Amino acid sequence: MSPRTKKTESKDDREKEEKPKKTARKAPVRKAKKVAEAVEVAAVMKAVQPVEKPEEKRDYIYAVGRRKSAVARVRLFTEGTGSFTVNKKSVEAYFSTFESQKIAREALEKIEAKGIYDVSAYVKGGGVAGQADAVRLGIARALVKFNEDFRKPMRASGFLTRDPRVKERKKPGLKRARRAPQFSKR
Repeated sequence: MSPRTKKTESKDDREKEEKPKKTARKAPVRKAKKVAEAVEVAAVMKAVQPVEKPEEKRDYIYAVGRRKSAVARVRLFTEGTGSFTVNKKSVEAYFSTFESQKIAREALEKIEAKGIYDVSAYVKGGGVAGQADAVRLGIARALVKFNEDFRKPMRASGFLTRDPRVKERKKPGLKRARRAPQFSKR
C-alpha cells in the first residue's frame, strides 16, 4: 500500500482491523461452579462455628472521669466480685506502678467497698498518672450516682473535684507556653 491509500482509509476500517473477534466464553459455567462451592463452604463453616451465647445483661452505673488529656469511661457493676479491669486488662497489668494502682483504687477504698463492686474502665489519652486520676474520678462519680450517701466522704477526700490543670498551648515566638528563647547580647 502506498501512503495515499493509508490516508484514505476510514477510521471505522482501522478499528475493525485492530479489534480481534470475540470468542464464546465459558464463564457462566465457571461462575456457577464457584457459587456452588462458596455455598457449600458457608454451610460447612456454619456447622463448625460454635453457637454464640448472648452475654448476661448486668446492671451498671456509667460515669466519665477526666484528668489532663486522659478520659476514662467507667462502668461500676452493682453486683460483683471485686474485679477491676482497665482496657480489658487487670489493674495490676495495666498500671505498672504501685502508686498508679493505689490512685485508681482510692475511691473504692475510701468507702471500704473494695470487694463488693466490679469496675470496668476504658481509658485513652494522656499518660499513666493522668489516666489513673481519670479512673478515680470516674469511679467516684459512679459511686455517688449509685448512692448519694457516698458524696460526703468522696467530696472530703477531693475525689469529686475535676482537676482542671492541663498543658497550656505554645505561644508564637516562644519555645514553650511561656519559655522565651535565650537572650543573646551579640
